[in-house]
Amino acid sequence: MNPTLHTSSGSTLTGLFKLMRPRQWIKNGFVLAPLMFAGLFLDTTAVSQALLALVLFSVASSATYIVNDLRDIEDDRKHPIKSKKRPLASGQVKPAQAKVLLVGLYAILGLGVWLQPAVMGVIAAYLLLNVAYSYWLKHQPVLDIFTIAIGFVLRVYAGAMAIAVPVSSWMFVTTLSLALFLAAIKRRQELVQSGEGARKVLKMYSVSIVDKFAEISATGALLFYSFFVMSARPELVITVPFVLFGLFRYWYIVEFVGEGESPTDALLSDKQLLLTVLGWIAASLVALWPAGGM
Repeated sequence: MNPTLHTSSGSTLTGLFKLMRPRQWIKNGFVLAPLMFAGLFLDTTAVSQALLALVLFSVASSATYIVNDLRDIEDDRKHPIKSKKRPLASGQVKPAQAKVLLVGLYAILGLGVWLQPAVMGVIAAYLLLNVAYSYWLKHQPVLDIFTIAIGFVLRVYAGAMAIAVPVSSWMFVTTLSLALFLAAIKRRQELVQSGEGARKVLKMYSVSIVDKFAEISATGALLFYSFFVMSARPELVITVPFVLFGLFRYWYIVEFVGEGESPTDALLSDKQLLLTVLGWIAASLVALWPAGGM
């Protein structure tokens, strides 16, 4: 076997895997939120359906990343970081190879229509929203931030559709506020670290205004979550300190560590933040554990 050919093939496969951005799949954990808050994590049918929805949403999110990277390939080649890290921009993966992978992902989603039609309805809305984002919405100030945030809300709705439970008003506004906070911080860090040239929309933002967006959203997320706990799930009061500390810690690593452009990278690179999220999950499971289930 030609060692050069073998190395090239391995590099391409690695690039195709990176193109799907598996690290970003952690965002799809929002799909499991309805399962947790409904207290159905001992129901094997509900768990299996929620996990299937998680897989389908991960496939859909990877497809949107590929569409976005194909759309932005020329701009990414001019970016000091993306030109090296993005498989298409760096030349590790050819556009034709990316399109073949994209067709394969869409084929998997086509199977999902048969397996979970209600969930796929939400995912279809997510895919259409992201096409609009890639071609127009990401260039519109404020709308771009709300589009990113709505993607998280749709994840929650997909999880609710998978196990046939309603999404409460509290969960909707809390998820929206938290997602707006993360999206605003993302734009802030892009401005601080890469300047206005990183994205066209950044020319219509300033650090001070996105800081205000983030502060309003973080306050809203905390208040709405607290109201939800006190009015509907008082047993979850033990989780409020985790939410408070998580918001404080996230803002700290944004200001003093320089993370935040990617929420996933911020979470995985900071042990205290990761432990806070794991602590919140553990506390929620203990609080919501079905009576007689242990």
